[in-house]
Amino acid sequence: MSSIFTKIINGEIPCYKIAEDENYFAFLDINPMSKGHTLVVPKSEVDYVFDLSDDNYQGLMSFSKKVAAAIEEVVPCIRIGLMVFGLEVPHAHVHLIPINDPNDMSIVKDKLSLEKSEFEELCVKIAANMVY
Repeated sequence: MSSIFTKIINGEIPCYKIAEDENYFAFLDINPMSKGHTLVVPKSEVDYVFDLSDDNYQGLMSFSKKVAAAIEEVVPCIRIGLMVFGLEVPHAHVHLIPINDPNDMSIVKDKLSLEKSEFEELCVKIAANMVY
């Protein structure tokens, strides 16, 4: 059975897509820890990030770096934090989270509630800053 991320990649579930290439896909987290929180996933459905092939793992990190640079152009922050949590969806992925304080990456803090228009605006602006 396909993971929710595979369904997003295949267009079966809508998302706020930031970027994609032949191997990777980035989209805004709809339950963000901070404004601009983005998920980056390989298109291949592998459950655990450390089970990815070396090439796919390195490609995921390289693609994530490009996405992080685009987020930094749009979202005021000290830096982009990277987190691999990996228990909530059985599909390898990384979280890119704009941070200004260590608590910005707390998995127990309340998530932000953004309006659809805020997601759409963020998505368009971040996507426009992607450099492939």
